[in-house]
Amino acid sequence: MKIAHLILAHNHPTQLDRLVKRIVNEQADVYIHLDKKTDITPFVHLEKLANVFFVKERVVVKWGEYSVIKATLEGMKAILATKITYTHINLLSGNDYPLKSNDTIQQYLFANYGKSFMWFDRIFNDWPEGQLRCNKYDFGDYGFPGRYQLTKLSNTFLPNRKPPYKLVPYGRSQWLTITPTCAEYVLNYLKNHSKAANYFRLTWCVDEIFFQTILCNSPLSTTLINNNLRHIPIDNECRPYTFTSTDVTELKASGKFYARKFDFEKDETIFNLLDED
Repeated sequence: MKIAHLILAHNHPTQLDRLVKRIVNEQADVYIHLDKKTDITPFVHLEKLANVFFVKERVVVKWGEYSVIKATLEGMKAILATKITYTHINLLSGNDYPLKSNDTIQQYLFANYGKSFMWFDRIFNDWPEGQLRCNKYDFGDYGFPGRYQLTKLSNTFLPNRKPPYKLVPYGRSQWLTITPTCAEYVLNYLKNHSKAANYFRLTWCVDEIFFQTILCNSPLSTTLINNNLRHIPIDNECRPYTFTSTDVTELKASGKFYARKFDFEKDETIFNLLDED
């Protein structure tokens, strides 16, 4: 059995190097989507490593916009196109790091073959902060001049949006571990449901509702475990907290498989402390 790690990266080649070398092994391949805005030269040495591959179809990624989903889907397409039998596709950022050994993580996922792991809440029941994403327009991904003014005008004068096809909105964290069957379902769903593709493209911070909404409304919903296996606390500015060496006890006690975020330039020692076990 094997898993496929899909890393979305855009900076810090030294930190990415450490992450890749930490997680790649005979039972885990690594696929890297590098933001198209980023010069690939400092990263290309990673492709010389066994079981490490770059996603060829690179996307210019803009924070909070649908381009994040495009990059993720291109990575999943590349993984599925290999025809390698993976039990799971594990989505990571270049700022993540594992809290458990490769063997512990892999054996758990292999034992849960056919199960997908993500954090999801029903937005209009349990996540009030996510409701504006479903109701309001966002033209940021389209890139034309005046898109932000159009967004403001649309949200002032137009009625609230409604998801197509009677989709019930679900969401929470972008980071997840899903089966290739789920990935393939999502890709096919977009092909066959153009109104859904348009709806998601007009949604701000869509990466936190996209996979959950499609999969929780699908026949695969019974295979979803409401646990994304990650420790991602939020700081006072509603951004992921950056861990340092002082947080190592909290991280090890979390019981999670991964955490974010880490900054190699801010504190390199935390990586050594986590690797000691």
